[in-house]
Amino acid sequence: MNENKIRNIVIRAIQEDIWTGDITTDCVVKEDKEAIGKIIFKEEGVLAGLPVARMVFKEIDSDLKFNALIEEGETINADRVVAKVAGRTKSILKGERVALNFLQRLSGIATQTKRYVDGVEEFDVKIVDTRKTTPNLRILEKYAVRKGGGNNHRMGLYDVILIKDNHIRSAGGIKEAIQRTKDQYATMIEVEVETIEDVNRALDAGADIIMLDNMDIPSMKKAVNLISERAKIEASGGITLKNIKEVASTGVDVISVGALTHQISSLDISLDLAQE
Repeated sequence: MNENKIRNIVIRAIQEDIWTGDITTDCVVKEDKEAIGKIIFKEEGVLAGLPVARMVFKEIDSDLKFNALIEEGETINADRVVAKVAGRTKSILKGERVALNFLQRLSGIATQTKRYVDGVEEFDVKIVDTRKTTPNLRILEKYAVRKGGGNNHRMGLYDVILIKDNHIRSAGGIKEAIQRTKDQYATMIEVEVETIEDVNRALDAGADIIMLDNMDIPSMKKAVNLISERAKIEASGGITLKNIKEVASTGVDVISVGALTHQISSLDISLDLAQE
């Protein structure tokens, strides 16, 4: 993770929550009061986000002591303490909700990812994420995918050539889109296709990776046999926990799943405070 980018995200989140001050805590809690906060998983799931939670508390009060008790990426049972934060009670309370928000969402993504990865463990296939992420949180959400055992597809429009349906329409066809790309970049080219005819066009134009978008299983099997070793094969669109094993069985190399980041439930994680 890029520490400067993460810190900027954390600072904005703290400002959003505290803004001009935590008026409840400032009224109720004495300045010299100290405590230990225990961060507890309330349900089973995969842990992701402790470094971000640590950063939240440190940005609020550099004197706080944050102690991670569990490794990132581990599956945690309910009622397990995963970290402790100690120091000024006011500081802990001011950071509590922001830190937990990050932990709950990132652990939810890691947990969801693990379900998909476990669902295809018998196949030689990679589970990857997409760009369907929360605005401004992509770097964190893709980090959580990795902690759940998945892989990252691309961070943005700047790092991978992926020619999609609207690019193809704008260029006038698959061949034209690929050729224009080759004229400007010497790099791997991935192209999205929806039909067997488009698979042939992509192969003829020299695509390195062919994405089978929203194909049914019979068409997907036919496309895999047609492509063989001539290009890498990615399956995408409509992938769920119910059908992912069937998709993996077709022989594709990669399965991209938007649901890893945009159809998740945040885990139930709490911070329990004990006075020193």
